[in-house]
Amino acid sequence: MKKSRSRTLKAAFLFLFIFIVSAAVFGAWYVQYLEGVVTAKFEGRKWIFPSKIYSDTSLLYVGMNLRKEELWEKLRRLGYRETRSAPTAKGEYRFAKSDGAVEIYLHDFAYPLESFQGFPIRIGLSGATVTRMENLESGQELFSLELEPELVTGLYDRIWEERRLVNLAEVPPLLVRAILAIEDERFYRHRGIDPVAVLRASWANLRSGGIVQGGSTLTQQLMKNFFLSDERSLRRKVQEAVMSLVAERKYSKEEILENYLNEIYLGQKGAQGIFGVSEAAQFYFSKELSQLTVGEMALMAGLIKAPNRYSPYRSVEAAAQRRNVVLGKMLEDKLIARRQYDAALKEAIPRRELVKVANDAPYYVDFLKRELAENYAHAVLTAEGFRIFTSLDLQLQKMAERSLAEGLKRLEETYAYLRKRGEEDHLEGAIVVIKPQTGEVKAMVGGRDYQKSQFNRIFQARRQPGSTFKPFTYLAALMYGSEEGGKKFTPVTLVDDSPFTWRYEGQEWTPRNYKDEYFGTVTLRTALEKSLNSATVRIARDIGISKIRDIAYRLGVESPLPALPSVVLGGVEVTPLELGSAFSTLANNGVRTQLLAVKQVMDQGGRVLEKRDIRVEKVITPQLAFMINHLMKGVLDRGTGYGARLQGFNRPAAGKTGTTNDLKDAWFAGYTPDLLAVVWVGFDNQSKLGLSGAQAALPIWTDFMKRATAGMPVTDFTPPAGIKMIDIDPLTGYRATPNCPKVIQEAFFEGEEPTGFCPLHPAPLAGFLSAPGDFFSRLISPLLGR
Repeated sequence: MKKSRSRTLKAAFLFLFIFIVSAAVFGAWYVQYLEGVVTAKFEGRKWIFPSKIYSDTSLLYVGMNLRKEELWEKLRRLGYRETRSAPTAKGEYRFAKSDGAVEIYLHDFAYPLESFQGFPIRIGLSGATVTRMENLESGQELFSLELEPELVTGLYDRIWEERRLVNLAEVPPLLVRAILAIEDERFYRHRGIDPVAVLRASWANLRSGGIVQGGSTLTQQLMKNFFLSDERSLRRKVQEAVMSLVAERKYSKEEILENYLNEIYLGQKGAQGIFGVSEAAQFYFSKELSQLTVGEMALMAGLIKAPNRYSPYRSVEAAAQRRNVVLGKMLEDKLIARRQYDAALKEAIPRRELVKVANDAPYYVDFLKRELAENYAHAVLTAEGFRIFTSLDLQLQKMAERSLAEGLKRLEETYAYLRKRGEEDHLEGAIVVIKPQTGEVKAMVGGRDYQKSQFNRIFQARRQPGSTFKPFTYLAALMYGSEEGGKKFTPVTLVDDSPFTWRYEGQEWTPRNYKDEYFGTVTLRTALEKSLNSATVRIARDIGISKIRDIAYRLGVESPLPALPSVVLGGVEVTPLELGSAFSTLANNGVRTQLLAVKQVMDQGGRVLEKRDIRVEKVITPQLAFMINHLMKGVLDRGTGYGARLQGFNRPAAGKTGTTNDLKDAWFAGYTPDLLAVVWVGFDNQSKLGLSGAQAALPIWTDFMKRATAGMPVTDFTPPAGIKMIDIDPLTGYRATPNCPKVIQEAFFEGEEPTGFCPLHPAPLAGFLSAPGDFFSRLISPLLGR
């Protein structure tokens, strides 16, 4: 019996010994493992920095149209705050009631290759027109200035952590002491774990019957934020404690404190998490750390406990109460004097609207990502903190989105059969906006609702352009003339618009006009303005398909174009972006600009990694470009685009409607000398739209252009040297007489202008010569020329 008990005791002791040794070995290994984890974090990469995408700057200039509501919205999105008195700090503005002027204290901003230091300005307004701008610091009159770009979105993997790194020496000592006083007053006396704080917290929690106080040290908070989750478990607390002991043994208090001040979570701005005291100073107060007042430092220290509960964006009252608690602790610990305490209590916490970064241009951002992916890996873009400056104009972007959404809704209300017939069968549209002179893509809306469909129809959808392809035929006719006999084409050349069959390579093709309407003999101009298929195809047959394809490629079309007659009427698939590029070449006097969305890329240190310059190539003469632009102005003034005039768009502009023969696609591509927009409307599944470009796309284009050009000066296409402008009778194509009921100004190459006068409406002195049917008139008319 005794032997049996003895053996049992020995076995128990042996088991206990083995358990203790194993636990010690495992514990040593575990501590060593955690030490490796802590060391790797402290001595390696601590944080990832999402890249940020910025819009273009906003140009303000004397003489522009500037609506106060639009300026107020712009300043709000840029984080400016309105004041009642004259702005005295950067980021403030006010609308003066006395004279209607606007006073703005501009932000600092680090641009590629230069840093801008903000200064106060005054913008004088007469109604909605800018009459004068002045630098209030120097008194210098300004004729133009730029507002800084807006932050559009960030490129990140899981969460967007927004922080600005600072050294401990850059943080005001009083802010550091305030944080330690409220979060870890024994920081410099413990070694990572504070038994006194744990006992004090336990006693407070026991008395209250709930958790009212924590015992974690600042080092423990840092370990939790660096490595651990918010899980409440014994395992997590043990890990946190061991890591804190390791960190305190290996690193100085100053290193731990500096990491904490950069790591701590201090609020939320939409998708952005606000981390670190420097970022928080900008977010809550629009200030640098060195500019913070005593009250602001106390509030920031108080936010650490529950940033979203005490945020002044959520509740000014809760923020003030929490600030006052911290101020009381600072007074108690003699960190501030009574007069500082009293003054800080009186500091008003302004009520400010939280402006979230919500990616207001998702289709544009997707396009940017595709461009950026050519040079930068995804892992680099989401971690290296690049600043990406773009051509995006957020104001134009919002206008384009609104015009498209409202336009599609109107179409569905007007034509009941267009309403949604299934999940994959609903009306869609897209719009792209380009600045012709630079190729900058200013706005891009790739679909009706990004949440429902991320398919970007601007550069991913290949659709038939229909009649928007016709200007390439007319340009080729003006440029090359007929293949046989060297016949030259001018805007008044007569062409036959009647049914015919084109026989080629043993095949036959009979083009048909819209609604089977034919107009007989018409001028080249009329054929384009009325988008006459039969007349256009006859011209194409005369000049040759190869020349039309060559022109399209030169201007900016990149999709393969088959050498078939149907290409003349847009029987080929292209993207709206290609059409935008080609038409912008025409708007830019024959100079093709490479489309530009990404302008500059800076790294986190401010070094410019990439600067994409405007790249241009002269592909046709300015005289040819002016001729085709002048012809397409007539599309809006008299032709298929006249609906734009009926809707109240009266600026000089050129453009072309597009309708496919099967009525599946509707287009309008149009432009002023300064701004181009292409609109497409249709169904993704190729269902029949049943509407022309004039009915479906033109109203959307018109609505957008009216909004977009409202503040721009009116400009027109200027005839270059070598072009003659002649008054013409549009019916006959001859020079107009005083008796012609309708007269248009027509453009001709020098030497190709008509010399004969209109025979249908003769001037009194030449009546006997040019009366219709007069034998002598018919005899000499060949001598007069056209």
